[in-house]
Amino acid sequence: MLIELTALHWIYVAFIVLIIGFMIKRRDTTILCIVGIFLLGIVATHSFTGSVSGIFNSFIYAIRELLPTILVISIIVAMSNVITKTGINDVMIAPFARLIKSPALAYWIIGILMMVISWFFWPSPAVALLGAVLLPVAIRAGLPALGVAMAMNLFGHGIALSGDFVIQAAPKLTADAAGLPVGDVIHASIPLVIVMGVVTTVTAFVLLMRDLKNGKLASSTVTIQSSSEKESLLSPALKRTMAVVIPICFALDIVAMSLFHLQGGDATALIGGTSIFILILISLLTHKNRGLEETTNYLIEGFQFGFKVFGPVIPIAAFFYLGDSGFQAIIGNYLPKGSHGIVNDLGVALSSVVPLNQPVSAITLTTVGAITGLDGSGFSGISLAGSIAHLFATAIGSGAATLTALGQIAAIWVGGGTLIPWALIPAAAICGVDPFELARRNLVPVVVGLAVTTVVAMFLI
Repeated sequence: MLIELTALHWIYVAFIVLIIGFMIKRRDTTILCIVGIFLLGIVATHSFTGSVSGIFNSFIYAIRELLPTILVISIIVAMSNVITKTGINDVMIAPFARLIKSPALAYWIIGILMMVISWFFWPSPAVALLGAVLLPVAIRAGLPALGVAMAMNLFGHGIALSGDFVIQAAPKLTADAAGLPVGDVIHASIPLVIVMGVVTTVTAFVLLMRDLKNGKLASSTVTIQSSSEKESLLSPALKRTMAVVIPICFALDIVAMSLFHLQGGDATALIGGTSIFILILISLLTHKNRGLEETTNYLIEGFQFGFKVFGPVIPIAAFFYLGDSGFQAIIGNYLPKGSHGIVNDLGVALSSVVPLNQPVSAITLTTVGAITGLDGSGFSGISLAGSIAHLFATAIGSGAATLTALGQIAAIWVGGGTLIPWALIPAAAICGVDPFELARRNLVPVVVGLAVTTVVAMFLI
């Protein structure tokens, strides 16, 4: 049934257009989203005080929805900090370091290891875990520091973060905005993540080897400093023991997820709880009598990181939650009778006037996802991608999960740390390379990957 569009619908559309425009200009959209929340509130309720309160209530709603994700990332970062400080990460990675004998092996081993670790620890901590140990080994094998940074970026901030199959932070945001179960988005993203990952990393590898062969890219001679001073409080035997125990714990988590069909929040809780136990155990073993206090300090560091990452996401997500079920929860029952949410209504209206099809929808979602990534966050705009995916899927009658996954992949590959220079700083700093040069090297592989993935998505919708 076609719902008559009201001022609320047009305000929502206008602010989506403005948000996209701000992102293209690389301007922050937080204030714009807050103004949008206020205007939607005042037009719906005709109450100034209610609209002002609605801003705060929308933040509470967004935080409540995002809190499990924020918490698990904070806890994982806290755990990775203690692993890095104690040098356990050195022991965990040492067997792989012995396998790196050539530039090609260095690229693929570092990349695949980065991808696996990023699934559990997220890419930013994984860069610190890997970089200081494997970078000197890779350089000795003939792979320049720029090649190491590319491998860590493309496999970690690209493949692992865009799929985010274990922690499920990215699919949680996009699925909520699209009104879908997290499991549906993850399932739909698997073939797209594989296509994007294979095309991008193979393209990057071919170009890298070509430039190494013809001398355009010289081997590195930089001296690499360790990213953190290692504590010497753990004996070598304890380090080796924990280096085995930690992967076993997470492997058991994966087994439990499979056996008990744990997804979404349940899977996140399992990973988070395991990380807390590992953090406490290592902290007590390392700091002895100071273990109680140091555990708290590690948690504080983790929470600081988590809220720093998600601080810009909260007001933006709050605005996009208003496009679906969040409107009634935050503002009240002010939509037209029979309405299924602003985004649903817009999708039905769009389908009645615009001849939409699978190719147009796929190209639009890739474009929107890429634009939302221009702010260098990768996460701040994926709620927009989810909302627009919902809109287009409603219009064409299928493909909601695939379109949502496509928008998520495009946003994170562009903004999560592979193309935007200021998002590349962690990997660039660890490897001692220029982030702008790293962004230039990543550009062709990522663009080729997005193009191929978009075409594949057209057939999956």
